[in-house]
Amino acid sequence: MKGQITKLGLAASAASIVASVYIFFMHDGGDPDLGIFVGLWAPTLILFSQEIDKMMD
Repeated sequence: MKGQITKLGLAASAASIVASVYIFFMHDGGDPDLGIFVGLWAPTLILFSQEIDKMMD
């Protein structure tokens, strides 16, 4: 099970980046502020998942 949560966090981070680009350029004509906000979730998701994985050891 070790590493699975980190991989999940990485996948969620990648989805956040893709969603961020979509929102920034496409959603309702583009919403730069919301796109940047969603893009900022990426490092948080990675770090949070790594810490959860460490706590499970």
